[in-house]
Amino acid sequence: MQGKNPVIRIAIDAMGGDFGPEPILDGAIQALREKNYMPVFVGDKEEILALLPPNFVSKVEIVEASDVISMSDHATNALRRKESSIYKAIELVRNKEADAVVSAGHSGATMTLATLRIGRLPHISKPALATLMPTLGDSKTLVLDVGAVVDCKAQNLYEFGAMGEAYAQKIMGIDNPQVGLLANGEEPSKGNELTKEAFKLLEHLDGFVGNVEGRDIFNGSVHVVVCDGFTGNILLKASEGVVTTIFSMMKQHIRKSLPAKFGALLMKKKVFTNLKKQVDYEEYGGAPLLGVDGCAIVSHGSSSAKAIKNAIFQAISYTKSDVNATIEALLVDGRASKQ
Repeated sequence: MQGKNPVIRIAIDAMGGDFGPEPILDGAIQALREKNYMPVFVGDKEEILALLPPNFVSKVEIVEASDVISMSDHATNALRRKESSIYKAIELVRNKEADAVVSAGHSGATMTLATLRIGRLPHISKPALATLMPTLGDSKTLVLDVGAVVDCKAQNLYEFGAMGEAYAQKIMGIDNPQVGLLANGEEPSKGNELTKEAFKLLEHLDGFVGNVEGRDIFNGSVHVVVCDGFTGNILLKASEGVVTTIFSMMKQHIRKSLPAKFGALLMKKKVFTNLKKQVDYEEYGGAPLLGVDGCAIVSHGSSSAKAIKNAIFQAISYTKSDVNATIEALLVDGRASKQ
């Protein structure tokens, strides 16, 4: 990590995914074929070496870890499991031996360790998990929080808004992102006590446009949607379920109709392929945990090699950006304007 153009180092939890280290290593190698970075695999060294292509052994680093946090373990246990792959991967970022961490392991453990071991940005009370949702246009809507903070205060939602605005500017490339607060109506008077109080704080953000409804997430009317982690996680899971159901229903109807089969064949390459790409989480790879003093990408437990590759690309983009500095600047300016 020395010199004018240091190679970005990504700590990769090689053992945490549902399918073991194979898809994780495969995705990391695919990423290495396309971008210059240093993968630092954390896990069982012998198992990792057995899966690595011989010509890539000299292009990676391996940190031995003898323990793995399983999906059934409690997130708080991760703090005591210092030999686990995710703990050691997080410690590499904490000790500045890696620029970012990518894990498809226990998401709760990853978020807990990242928050407590890497630490939060100075003006962040609680980090948020952010995800991109498909819209009718070419753009995406950033939604946060989708599961990190279940019980939120108004201040948390205000900070989420600042983090989302900064991410939209620096990572999504939107000059003046519009930020909306998820509520049960667009009028300022709508919502519960939490959203009404948060509304007043979010007004200090230049990009805040007011309340938005659930449908606004998918019609592209705003770039960032803020909500508490309980609501956001339900929204995320419900959206995934809707997509899966619609695709299944389409297949059922196509099978029953010969004209539909013919039409589907004609649309397969362009329409269905593009549609699947828009709603496929593998295209994004993982969700950034915004608000930590570094970069942590939380991937799905069942991530394929493609998803891991894209999660690593996310980590590289995040590390190259000044999104964390932008978050701090927005929050400092917001505090000043409230005084």
